[in-house]
Amino acid sequence: MEHACGKYADFEGLRERAVALRREGLSRRQIRDRLHVDNNDILNRLLEGEPPPDWTKRPNAKDDLRHRARELRLQGWTYDRIQLELGCSKSSISLWVRDLPAPERQKRTREEASAIAKRGWEATLRLREEERQQTKQAAAEEVGELTDRELFMTGIALYWAEGGKDKPYARRETVTFVNSDPGMIKVFGAWLDLLGVERERLRYSVMIHETADVAAAEEYWADLVGADRSAFYKTTLKKHNPKTVRKNVGDSYRGCLAVRVLKGADLYRRIEGWWSGMVVEAERRTA
Repeated sequence: MEHACGKYADFEGLRERAVALRREGLSRRQIRDRLHVDNNDILNRLLEGEPPPDWTKRPNAKDDLRHRARELRLQGWTYDRIQLELGCSKSSISLWVRDLPAPERQKRTREEASAIAKRGWEATLRLREEERQQTKQAAAEEVGELTDRELFMTGIALYWAEGGKDKPYARRETVTFVNSDPGMIKVFGAWLDLLGVERERLRYSVMIHETADVAAAEEYWADLVGADRSAFYKTTLKKHNPKTVRKNVGDSYRGCLAVRVLKGADLYRRIEGWWSGMVVEAERRTA
């Protein structure tokens, strides 16, 4: 085959020399420099059909993985097992072993299927719990530092939702707050401090099932509110009913704590008035 005039005119002769050099083990760059071939297209045509010498081939880091993946596939391993074993992607495994026969699908026992399902569900639950905690943490950070007014309004709503109330048929103008949530007790205590209620006016009592660890619960609540045991009334024990299936059991169960403000009639009246004012303002905003 003749090429256009110029230094490539004797194309066949040039090709014979290029092939000979290739078979001697020279690289493309060496042949190019030896024959002074500056055009890559011409060089490709000169070396067409001639494989590169082994020494010019770059080692492939995945060769060992490919070989091992094929071994495991021939042993009947699934893509999932191979992926866990080798740490490579399923797409790569598929390319490496697609010419091999698929392993026979083995029927799992009920126990194996249950264990696999449990592992999958546990992973799902872990992800859900992580998302739940992240959402809670982000929400907690949104609150920031409470102003006195914010705490004041919070305490009013908190008491009216959970505290004792006066009734027309039973006058009880007393301030009594009962709850099992330690956080609620802390917020209520901070609110009383804001209102200037002296700690000496506070009395406490624990209400708990008789089958619980009563002493531990009493100690827990006393530590939480920072009060001496002399400020506590006698604990109220709830009789155990064997027919009742209770969920509030275990070490985390500490019953409820009742917080009472002595000589609290005037405070109660103000709480009721504050709440009435909040309702009026809410109605105004929604009118």
